[in-house]
Amino acid sequence: MTDPTAPAAPLRSAAPAVFPGGPGLFRLDPETAHLNHGSFGAVPLPVQEAQAALRAELHADPDAFFIGAADRIAGARARVARHFGADPDGIAFIGNATEGANLALDAVPFADGDEILVTDHGYGTVVAAAARRARIDTVALDPSLPDEDAVRETVLAGLTPRTKVALLDHISSPTARLIASPRLLADLAARGVTTIVDGAHVPGMVADPLAGGADFWFGNLHKWAYAPSGSAVLAVAPGHRGRVRALVPSWEDGDGFPRSVENRATADYTGWLAAPEGLDLLERLDAAKVRAHNAALAAHGAALLGEIPGLTPLPYTEGLAMRSLRLPPGTAETPEAARALRERIAAEQGIRVLVWPWPGGGGIRVCGQVYNRPEEYERLAAVLPGYVG
Repeated sequence: MTDPTAPAAPLRSAAPAVFPGGPGLFRLDPETAHLNHGSFGAVPLPVQEAQAALRAELHADPDAFFIGAADRIAGARARVARHFGADPDGIAFIGNATEGANLALDAVPFADGDEILVTDHGYGTVVAAAARRARIDTVALDPSLPDEDAVRETVLAGLTPRTKVALLDHISSPTARLIASPRLLADLAARGVTTIVDGAHVPGMVADPLAGGADFWFGNLHKWAYAPSGSAVLAVAPGHRGRVRALVPSWEDGDGFPRSVENRATADYTGWLAAPEGLDLLERLDAAKVRAHNAALAAHGAALLGEIPGLTPLPYTEGLAMRSLRLPPGTAETPEAARALRERIAAEQGIRVLVWPWPGGGGIRVCGQVYNRPEEYERLAAVLPGYVG
């Protein structure tokens, strides 16, 4: 994935047309403007129906379902791997990105004095997982860094002789831009640093999610890949697979990665089994067309918000369906203040967005998805000045 990072100030352009049939694919509350797809995703109706059929099968004959679950999961995994161009023996279904971080970190042989490099854009629970294993060094990435090279140079400058692992976002959640670029990953590998990449937002939004060749990479399927909630994958380079062990032992432990990671005893596997249906749906809709449409919607929303006095559009990675802007100083500077502002906008205006905290002024992120309409962003732009003035 390349990162031709664009200028910070977006220009107003014609609003994208509604994606044909897009809103009808989802059962979302029509009274709410859902502009925060990146946080939790939303499951299309065909995928909900596929999961419901699997649950009916489970309840009709639990013995048959669970006895055959491991092989069926392997089949679903192979379907996901084909979409990613991946080795089906090199990925495993997991519940979410935080689980992926813990599995990856447990597979790294840390020694006394080893350090883990993270950035201040990292997801909280993922960074917390790193802090349990070794000393962490946090690299500060100014949200206004102009391009991929500036991000890369800042990360590399944070390395020390003790850096064992670099744990980086593929695409940052708050600022919605590329961090773990293929070039940065190659530079880290050349320096002997193990790379663990949090690709929570990548499956479905990026055409080739594993192109960077990280040692460990994990990503959620339930955001942009239309899978049921609790569906994610962990991809592991061949040299590390023998050290990956399930967080809880199971009857599949003896089979090693990936089956040992996937076995959860009497768990609900229907989300994983239905997950390939989401990727299949994305392909039927024309994945490239969906990505272009969603990116155009996010750009339209950011352009509208960028006209509000006090809001500053941030540099962005072209082609992503998320855009972020900084809020005025004194606004959403702490997690508590950001949460309060987010929930006020939701409760009073029926608009869902991400508000993220940052010293000196937090930020707001808008997303684009096939269920969104341009007027939803116009609705946000009309009311937001009353919350940030």
